[in-house]
Amino acid sequence: MSTPAFWNPPVSYTPSNSGEKPPPEFIIPPLFHHASNSEEKFPPWSKASTIVGTPSLKSKASSVNVLERLPWDGYLEEDIPEKTQGKVMRDLRHLVFTIYHRLFGVVFITNMAILIALLVYGVNSQRLGLITVANIFVAILIRQDYVVNALFFVFTSVPPSWPLWFRLLMAKVYHLGGIHSGAAVSATMWLAVLAGQGTKELGRGGEISVATVEITWVILIFLVGIIVFAHPSLRSKSHDTFERVHRFMGWTATALVWAQVVSLTNDWKGDASLGYALVHSAPMWLMFIITGSLILPWARLRKVPVRAVVLSDHAVRFIRIPPTSGAWILQSRLAGPLHEWHAFANVPVPGTDEFSLVVSQAGDWTKELIRNPPKEIYFRGTPVAGVLRVNIMFRRVVFVATGSGIGPIAPCLFEKRQPARLLWTGANILKTFGTDLVDAVKEAEPDACIYDTRVHGRPDMVKLTYRMVKDFDAEAVVIISNEPLTKKVVYAMMSRGIPAFGAIWDS
Repeated sequence: MSTPAFWNPPVSYTPSNSGEKPPPEFIIPPLFHHASNSEEKFPPWSKASTIVGTPSLKSKASSVNVLERLPWDGYLEEDIPEKTQGKVMRDLRHLVFTIYHRLFGVVFITNMAILIALLVYGVNSQRLGLITVANIFVAILIRQDYVVNALFFVFTSVPPSWPLWFRLLMAKVYHLGGIHSGAAVSATMWLAVLAGQGTKELGRGGEISVATVEITWVILIFLVGIIVFAHPSLRSKSHDTFERVHRFMGWTATALVWAQVVSLTNDWKGDASLGYALVHSAPMWLMFIITGSLILPWARLRKVPVRAVVLSDHAVRFIRIPPTSGAWILQSRLAGPLHEWHAFANVPVPGTDEFSLVVSQAGDWTKELIRNPPKEIYFRGTPVAGVLRVNIMFRRVVFVATGSGIGPIAPCLFEKRQPARLLWTGANILKTFGTDLVDAVKEAEPDACIYDTRVHGRPDMVKLTYRMVKDFDAEAVVIISNEPLTKKVVYAMMSRGIPAFGAIWDS
């Protein structure tokens, strides 16, 4: 075996082609070993202490200095390019006027323009009701699983041979939440105008009824509450509350909109029968589609048996053979599946027809799940495309994962659709996630860089990611991590002209 380019042997020993063996006081372990603090339990060359991308030469005797050259050595001393553009323009482009915010702005400004025009030329409650339902329709449908998957399929069908700037634009499809929030806020605005117009018409003895006005005001209260709890500041502080408010208040508001549509149609039906008026009512048909899109994912809710493998005190792995493909749904065993649930990525188990997910400790709920893993788990609907789907548009990709972020990334590595490199950081990765998962990742990506923060300390993720991008000549970076680090790495790469993608924690 030839000597690795990054390893300089000790002065006392020079390899030769004559088959000469190293002096007995040195042991050369296989590639992919990292320094371990538990040598008495695992010898340096054992599989249990192996981590990818960290070759080392360890002394057999404790009195001899350890010679170890890690692939990230010296990265902190390397300079990275300055950010492009000035700070003001850079922040406007990458922080203020993101694609998400632009989509929100287009939807909201369009609605404002229509509202101003109608207020100038005159409008009644019937037309306001139609526009309100139309915005609710857009807000809900753009989040429907099958619609999301269809949009991702279309936008990510752009071949890697197309210009990079165009692929970068198409890859922003995961910002479609801007349409959702823009339409939802616009619907609330229209509903407020409808409530005011309806109250005005009622006072003048117009067509609208008391019941319609009362229902409209109640719906308005619900929608305002949903928007308030969806604000990023509140959503991040109390995500469970946000989920419950969004779900249960949203479903209640949908039922009330049904009542409002029927009541408003009855108010304006004239001499026609209510049945005839409803059949010819556009809001009624929109409500059928809205309701169907809300019910469909939950109609595919199933409980399936799982096999739990407790990896450590900090992580558990669930394995199942799915009767149908579907997104994982884990719910508290103290409540039903409609009360509290979390979505996880399906990770194929190489060489089998099984799928698995890894849950790492992040709070009381996950802690209890690791201590007392259930034998059955709910899963729902169809897997929904996310930010990782965009990787197929690029020729060479660097994946960045921290901790359990490896879960969504692992299937991309197993699929091997294009050359890729992995940077996976975390504390006690081997102990936390187990040899099976680590070995599967290593087999799929032999040159992966798995960085144990418990051994080497916290890395500078921006510099380390940039080094991997340049060494691998990657076109793009995809990161799965916590919100602050994701935003930091994406901003650092994008502001230096490197396409980077990560979750945006939109509503």
